[in-house]
Amino acid sequence: MSSSQQDQPVSESEVARTYPAAPLVGMAAAVFDEAGRVLLVQRGRPPAAGTWGLPGGLLRLGERLVDGVRREVREECSVEIEVGDVVGVFEPMVRDEEGRIKYHYVVVDYWARWLAGAPQAGDDAAAAAWVALEQLAGLPMQEETRRVIHKAHRAWLHAMSDSGEEPSQRSDEKA
Repeated sequence: MSSSQQDQPVSESEVARTYPAAPLVGMAAAVFDEAGRVLLVQRGRPPAAGTWGLPGGLLRLGERLVDGVRREVREECSVEIEVGDVVGVFEPMVRDEEGRIKYHYVVVDYWARWLAGAPQAGDDAAAAAWVALEQLAGLPMQEETRRVIHKAHRAWLHAMSDSGEEPSQRSDEKA
């Protein structure tokens, strides 16, 4: 860490996230629009600053997971969603140079359907955008996130076929 990084003030939320006493519970959603594009955010802070991922965040005390994921997507992207099923559990853990746990999360991943709103970066997201699945390979992203997105997309397609809805062929509606 450079001296300029050490001199910068650390927010209360950042202090709570680094070197936790126990793993922090989070949730995220692979949100799909009618064209089958996934909503992604570019992380604005560590541990994955600059990479693309699913919108999500930490669960608040007394908050149900589905309510938390709705809130986080709204805060990070200004988008309203209908939450589907759990598609995975992701356990990111980062150690510092001495081997101590600097970050440890247990993240419950859902698939979700877009209801309203145009993506706008908010909260701790540097950017928010609809992305076609074919474009995922070119984005800086954790491999586990790619797997979750593809698994969530299959669940979304299954739910769409069960409801009799057809994914739209238009991908330019909300770009």
